[in-house]
Amino acid sequence: MSRYICSVCIAASGNKVKLAPVLIKKYGNRRLYDSSNSKYVNLDDLAAFIREGKDVKIVDAKTGRDLTRVTLTQIITEDAKESPTGLPLELLRQLIVASDEARQEFVMWYLKSAFDTYQKVQDAVQNRLGEVQSTILSPVDMMKKFLAQPSSPQPPAESEAELKALRRRVAELETRLKKGEPEKRRKGVKP
Repeated sequence: MSRYICSVCIAASGNKVKLAPVLIKKYGNRRLYDSSNSKYVNLDDLAAFIREGKDVKIVDAKTGRDLTRVTLTQIITEDAKESPTGLPLELLRQLIVASDEARQEFVMWYLKSAFDTYQKVQDAVQNRLGEVQSTILSPVDMMKKFLAQPSSPQPPAESEAELKALRRRVAELETRLKKGEPEKRRKGVKP
C-alpha cells in the first residue's frame, strides 16, 4: 500500500525517485514469489512489472544468488516462442560468437545504446502525438484562438488610400447612372 501511495506522489509531482526493486524469490521448484506483495507470480507478471517501469530483482531463495539476468533472458526467449519477431538471427549468432569478454561487453554496450536511442525517439514521438492530440481534442481552445485573431486584417496605409479612391469612383459612377449620363473615361483607368 505504501509503495502505491509513494508511486502516486511521485507521478503527481513529476519527480522520478528510484524505488527499491521488487524482490522476487525463485524456489527450487521454479516458482517465483513476489515478497513485496506476498504472492506467487509468473514470467508474464514479471514482464508486466518491467513494462510498468518497476525495477525487478530475482534471487535464488536458498543461496541469494542474483538470477535477474537469467530470468529476464528467459522472458525474452518465451516471448520469441510466441511471436517470431524477436531478435534477428544474425544478432543472436553474433552474441554466441562474442564469447570473449571484450567483444561481449562491446555488443552489450552497443545494444544498450541502440535501445536508449530508440526509447528517446519513442518518447519524442509520444510527446509530439500528445501535443497534437491535445490540440485536436480541445476545440474550445481552438475557437478561442480563432476568435482572438482580428476577423479582417488591417489594410496597409497605401491600400487605404486606394480604397478611398475606389469608393469615390463608385459613388461618382452611381450618381451618373441615376442621372443617365454616359461615363467619362479617365486616363490610366481601365473599364
